[in-house]
Amino acid sequence: MPSALPIADPAPADGLITPASGAGDVPFGVYVHVPFCRVRCGYCDFNTYTASELRGVRRDDYAGHAVREIEWAASVLDRSGVARRPVSTVFFGGGTPTMLPASDLVMILRAIDDTWGIVPGAEVTTEANPDSVDEDALRTLADGGFTRVSYGMQSAVPHVLATLDRTHDPERVPLVVDLAKQQGLDVSLDLIYSTPGESLDDWRTSLDAALACEPDHVSAYSLIVEEGTAMGRMVARGELPAPDDDLAADMYELADRVLGDAGYAWYEVSNWARGDQHRSRHNLSYWTGHDWWGVGPGAHSAVAGTRWWNVKHPAAYANRVLAGESPAAGRETLDAETRYVERVLLAARVRGELATGELGQEARGRVAGLIARGLVDGSAAVRGRIELTLQGRLLADAVVRELLD
Repeated sequence: MPSALPIADPAPADGLITPASGAGDVPFGVYVHVPFCRVRCGYCDFNTYTASELRGVRRDDYAGHAVREIEWAASVLDRSGVARRPVSTVFFGGGTPTMLPASDLVMILRAIDDTWGIVPGAEVTTEANPDSVDEDALRTLADGGFTRVSYGMQSAVPHVLATLDRTHDPERVPLVVDLAKQQGLDVSLDLIYSTPGESLDDWRTSLDAALACEPDHVSAYSLIVEEGTAMGRMVARGELPAPDDDLAADMYELADRVLGDAGYAWYEVSNWARGDQHRSRHNLSYWTGHDWWGVGPGAHSAVAGTRWWNVKHPAAYANRVLAGESPAAGRETLDAETRYVERVLLAARVRGELATGELGQEARGRVAGLIARGLVDGSAAVRGRIELTLQGRLLADAVVRELLD
């Protein structure tokens, strides 16, 4: 079981981070969790809070709290003996980061730069809802060092958006995409498919609407109905139908075909980019085993073989950082076996990332069978790489289990 992190003085002797061999040799990123939303979507189980749930803390104070953690983080890494590295990628996620003023996001980004330095040409992304930004906000973000915005489009069909409890007008999406492009920002659109009541034609409508915006990147995720969410309770009561696995597979195949025909190549099971330069470098850093520090309530971090996670509620988080204490709630040190499992689990989903030579002997012996069943690309395997076919992507979890058994 993960042990509790020391709270008062997380010095190296307390074991916050025990550098693994090679610590400091991999790129370093920063994730900033902004846990605020205007409304809570019924399908969402992320660590987010509406205004009525923010007892004991004010949203206006959040940027200052995040800056305090960044300053504290630098001292922890120094005292743990982990070499300082400049930041290669920064990602503001949520929640809805753009519920904060753009100037607050820029202030946090400047603190990251002042603390670690940000490499030239770094990717700096914020998530946003189509109705949470305007021209002035996007200009402030671009002028302040942001390079990319990821919009939660989800769907272009009103009844699908209503089922998801999304409040934006789908007609606003092309407007905010254009506004972002005018500021020189890369644009990604996030889509969700297999929503209860969504047809294949509905999904095609959303894909066509997304492509009409000519984004640089598209993410498409199959809806997972999580226990404990409002949607989960509605499905359990029979008020909404559960997603259909066969329809979800048809929707994925349609997305891959439509996006491919439009010039978007898949590089991870749920992600397509219009050229390698538009891939999400921050998300790739998770999938390929880089280090990152997660700032904010509930944020997770992974540095030098140690992983930890912060307390969830913004009030508890604020109390910790303002007192100069660790905001972390728990941690674990990854052993060699766990590192191997996670490497296979994540890298197998990325096109050509996993080398066959990284697999154990038994797993290498199963690759030929996966090729014969049409799940792994044979020509890529000859080159020493594992690359999932379209059918393999549909059954990615099963392929990974076979590689790990």
